[in-house]
This record gives sequence, C-alpha cells and structure tokens, in this order.
Amino acid sequence: MPDVRYSPAALRAYATALLIKAGMPEEPAASTARGLVEGDLYDHTTHGLAQLPGYVEEIESGSMAVTGRPDVIADHGAAICWDARRLPGLWTTDLAVTEAMARADKFGLAAVVLRRSHHIACLAAFLEEPARKGYLILVLSSDPGESKVAPHGGLTPVLMPDPIAAGIPRRPDPILIDVSTSITTLGMVGRSKNEGRKLGGLWAQDAEGNLTDDPNVVGNGGTLLHVGGQDHGHKGFGLGLLVEALTQGLGGYGRADKPTDWGAAVTVLAISPSRFAGEDAFLRQMDFTADLCLGSKPRDPKNPVRLPGQLAVAKKRQAEREGVTLHPGIPEKLAALAEKYGIAPLKPA
Repeated sequence: MPDVRYSPAALRAYATALLIKAGMPEEPAASTARGLVEGDLYDHTTHGLAQLPGYVEEIESGSMAVTGRPDVIADHGAAICWDARRLPGLWTTDLAVTEAMARADKFGLAAVVLRRSHHIACLAAFLEEPARKGYLILVLSSDPGESKVAPHGGLTPVLMPDPIAAGIPRRPDPILIDVSTSITTLGMVGRSKNEGRKLGGLWAQDAEGNLTDDPNVVGNGGTLLHVGGQDHGHKGFGLGLLVEALTQGLGGYGRADKPTDWGAAVTVLAISPSRFAGEDAFLRQMDFTADLCLGSKPRDPKNPVRLPGQLAVAKKRQAEREGVTLHPGIPEKLAALAEKYGIAPLKPA
C-alpha cells in the first residue's frame, strides 16, 4: 500500500485551525503549527504533530497559557531574560529567535533566556531560516519539571535529555545540529513503549545499573544514559550540566523551584558573523571545512559522509514537493481532534 501523503500547507492550516478552536490566539497558533509541522518535514516525527494532542490537553486543563506575551525580567541590550508565563513554547521561542537576531545586528551577538516556557518540540525547527539569513543560531533547552537521566556513575535520575541545537551558515545549505545530551530522546522512549519495541541499543540502565534496551525501565526505577553510555557518559553528563546552567541557571528558575509542569527552560543565542571577521570570511571557512568533511573517504562506499542536517533538509524539500507522510497512529489522533472541535478533517494530498 502506498504511503498516504499530506500537503505541508494543509497540515499547517489544520493545526492552526485546531489550536484556535481550542482557545489559542491566531499568532501563537500559527507559530506553533508551523513548528510542529517542521518537525515532521525533517522526519523528527516524535517532536512534530505527534505533540499536538498533548498541547490541546494542556490548553483544556489550563496548564498552557494562551493569552498575553512574555514578561521582561531583564534587558541589558545583548542579554535578555523573559518569563514565558507558560505560554506556547514554540511561539515564545520564535519570538526569542527574532529578538536575538535583531540584537545581534547591533551587538554582534545576543542571548534571550526564557524561564517557565511550555514545551518547544523540535529544536531544529528554529534553525534553518536564521542560518540562511547569515546568523549562527543556538537553541538550548532543559525541562526542570522532570528527571529521567542519571548523572554519570549514578542511578538516581536528576537531569533530562537536555538538547543542544545549532544552525551554522554554509553554502548552499546550512549545517543543522540537533542533539540530545542523552543517547536518545524521551519521545523515542515513549514511542518504543507504545509500540512494544526495544530501544536501538543498550541506551538505558535499570534500577541496579544493568544495561538494557528495554524502554519500560525509564521512569520505572531505571534511567536513560548520557551520550557515551556507562563507559564515556561523563562527556554527555558534562554537556547536560552545561545546558542546565545556560537555561535554568541564567533564567533563575529551575530544579531548585521544584516545578511539576510540562515545559522548558530555553536559551537562544544569535551570533552575526558580519560583526566579527565578516560574513564572507565566515562562509569561506565553513564551506571549506564542510567540503573537507564531505570529501572524506567513507568507511562504507555506499554511505558517504554527510553533514548534520543534510538529510533532514533533503527530506523537507521532498516533502514540500510530494507531501509528507505521518507516523502511524498520528492521522487517527488528528481525525479525532477534528471531530471533537468541529473542523474539516485532513485530506491526503
């Protein structure tokens, strides 16, 4: 049976209409819909429209705020801190990216820190457009309300996957990096549980510290492992601590406050190479280094070296031309939401 494909524009329009029906104003609804669909276009399907039912539940319960804008906690030109007030995280992070780029034009670089943000889904969704405009953009996120990753050498969960994402200008396409400091994401763990599958490797440990590929141990006495696993996980552990310092630490709100909400602490850093040695000089260096990587002799001739984000951008281009397939189970959940809120159901492209 051929894959059922959907127009990205139709998916964005559907998600926007649904969020508006659920009570979200048009501006954050459109931004949220765009970010979720972008996740599916990049094939980050655990962080795309799969998140939409959960967002609607959060709106219905009042756990996601839908009115107003972030409050300014501090503004020192190149250093800004906002209280996101539990507003839609994809939207408030979009606002932070836009503000950081504008400030970087003036100061060379600028950081916007968000405290009390709602979930921000696929970090890669914030990278491509700024990088194509010439900004080196970083997005870091941590969730102070949960603990699923143990510190290296420990068994008690303390941290979370704590992702790091970066968009690096390069011709013809930017380099897009989106990695967790844990071996895999909680979204992939949850999907593996729901589908009765094992993890892709020994990426977790049980309550006694035994390595396992069973996703069911995570949150049930066991924990996810940092990048590097039990052997070299001190590296991922260090990066996780760095992310928490740059998000919760700079925002002044995190684990010490014992939050229980589903959300994030977020930091956006925008750098304008034009304010340093110059944009052309930056691109010359990055293009050269990228070409060296792509020209490296491959271990497997059938699988040449590719840059971070290269495959995701190719999949997005294909999906924009031919339509995007949704992970099994997601169309049915979207159809149920359409019926509940009285909007037209999705139709294949």
